[in-house]
Amino acid sequence: MSSEKYIGMDVHQATISVAVMDSTGKVIMESVLETKASTILEFLGGLRGALSVTFEEGTWAAWLYDLLKPHVAHVLACNPRKNAALNQGNRSDKIDARELANRLRLNDLKPVYHGENGIRMLRELARSYLNIVKDLTRVMNRLKALYRSWAIPCAGRDVYYTRHRSQWLEKIREVGPRHRAEHLYLQLDMLQHLRQQARRELLAESRKHSITAKLRKIPSLGPIRSALAVARIQTPHRFRSKRQLWKYCGLALETRITGEYVYVHGERRRSKKQLSIRGLNKDHNHDLKGLFKGAATRASVIPGPFREFYQRSLAKGIKPTMVRLTLARKIAAITLTLWKKGENFDVDKLKSQAA
Repeated sequence: MSSEKYIGMDVHQATISVAVMDSTGKVIMESVLETKASTILEFLGGLRGALSVTFEEGTWAAWLYDLLKPHVAHVLACNPRKNAALNQGNRSDKIDARELANRLRLNDLKPVYHGENGIRMLRELARSYLNIVKDLTRVMNRLKALYRSWAIPCAGRDVYYTRHRSQWLEKIREVGPRHRAEHLYLQLDMLQHLRQQARRELLAESRKHSITAKLRKIPSLGPIRSALAVARIQTPHRFRSKRQLWKYCGLALETRITGEYVYVHGERRRSKKQLSIRGLNKDHNHDLKGLFKGAATRASVIPGPFREFYQRSLAKGIKPTMVRLTLARKIAAITLTLWKKGENFDVDKLKSQAA
C-alpha cells in the first residue's frame, strides 16, 4: 500500500481545518489547528509517509508556503477562482478541507506560483512602490475632484505644483472645502516624498540582479519597469512560451468554439465555424498588464524601432488600440526571450528575439 498522504487545509485567521486522505481516497484524520507555526509543524511531525499539502491562495498563503515547504514532499497553493466545485452543495470548513485533499489526490487543482526566494527583497520593494503610486494617484484624483465639484477648471498638472498652490487654494471661497484641499495637499507632499524614497530603494535592489541591466536596454522599458518586471515574473522558466506570459499579463484573447470537428464522407475535418472571441482574459496580473501597456504607449510616441512598427501598422488601417495591444505583446515576448537566453536587446534581431 502507498504511504502517500494528501492533506487539505482550509485556512482562516484563527484556525485551520485539516483533512488527511490516503492514496485510496479514505479520510484517515481530521483536525482543527491553531493558525500558529509550532502547532502546524507538530501536527505534520506526527504523520508518516510522503506528505502533499494544499491550501487556497490568500492572505496567509506566502507565510504558510514557506513554513511547510521544508517539511513536506510537495506543497501547492491553489487558485480559489478555479475551485468552482467547492462552492456547490453544503459547505463548511471540514467539507472544504476534505474536498481540497481529494482534488489534490486527483491532481485537479490549479497551482499559484510561489518560489524564487532570492528576489524576495525585490518583490517586497516593488509591492511597496506600486502601493505608494496607487495611493498617490488616488489623492491626486481626489484633489481634482474637489476642484471640479466647485466648478473650478483644473486641467493639466499645475494644480499639483507647490509654486502654484496658494493660487489654487484662493479659488475655493468656502472655508470647509479649502481646509479639505489643504489636507489633500499635505497627503500629496508626503506620498511624493515616500515615492521617491521607494523608487531609490527599488532601483538600488534591482542592480543586484544582472538581468535588469539587460531588460533596461529594451526601448521604453526603462529601469523602473525592468525592476518591476523581474519582481513580478520572478523567473522566465515559469512560462513555456510567450503565449503563456501573454495570458498571465492579460494580453491574450479568450476564444470559444463548439463542434470543432465534422465528418465529411466518413473523413474527419476541422469545422469552418468561426471562433467566438470573448476579449482579453480577466484572470491576470494587473500590475504586469499595466507595465507592458504603459511601455507600449510610450514606445508608440518616442523615436525607435517600436514607433516605426506602430506607424506601419496604422498605415495598414489597424486600429490604434489593437496596434498598442500588439506592441505590448511584442515587448512582453522580447522580455521573456532575452531573459531566458541572457542576451542583450539587438534591433537587427528584433523579429527573432520576439519569436
